[in-house]
Amino acid sequence: MIWDKLTSAELDRIDRNISVVLPITATEQHGSHLPLATDRLIGEYIANKLHESIPDKVLILPAVSVGCSEHHMDFAGTLTQTQKNFIQHVSDIIESAIRHGFSRILLLNSHGGNQAVGQVLIERLGAKYPDVHLVLATWWHLATKRLKEISESGKGGVGHAAEFETSLMMLIAPDLVKENNLGPRSNTAIFSWAAGDMLKAPQAFYYRSMKKMAPNGVFGDPTLASKEKGDKIIDSIIPILKQIVLDLRDI
Repeated sequence: MIWDKLTSAELDRIDRNISVVLPITATEQHGSHLPLATDRLIGEYIANKLHESIPDKVLILPAVSVGCSEHHMDFAGTLTQTQKNFIQHVSDIIESAIRHGFSRILLLNSHGGNQAVGQVLIERLGAKYPDVHLVLATWWHLATKRLKEISESGKGGVGHAAEFETSLMMLIAPDLVKENNLGPRSNTAIFSWAAGDMLKAPQAFYYRSMKKMAPNGVFGDPTLASKEKGDKIIDSIIPILKQIVLDLRDI
């Protein structure tokens, strides 16, 4: 069920044990080949595919479309919130759902800059509401082993606006992908312990702006993207996301 497509009376009749999903996304640069809405479109698409698989067992909230993107502000069009404002904004939405009686809530994240602040957020709310079950899930962490099998980019090739995000956008909104602008990876060299991509966490966190990591705003290799890979990514993560939602319902 989709939260804002229901009437107030219809929503009031829903079993409060249902899992409520809040996509937390971003509006930021994705190189010269993908739109600013990439993270939002991916997050909403995944949420909608989840809904298609279990329409009566999940309730999808409207997406949070501006996230924590300070590290992308060197590029035109990026929108950002401070971590403090993001925590307050998302907390207000979650607490609204809690006040309506819902107690199983999943934050579905599609932006790297939301990961750390998202964990802080659910730890704060978890302490405040001990009877509420809160989960943070970032889509590329849901099926890492399978996604590694899908990737052809190699080390450092699956990052921002690269093989995976471009593949998903070729599936979701091919008309918004400017394939003529696809170019080779531009990742700058960095310490081995700090290097990483979607599928390999760094041994230590070292802050750099996206401009310093990748002058063209693309971390990884988008030339290996395809719609077929987009389908494979979705097929890999939806069953796991579905299991999380059903597990929350049955707590």
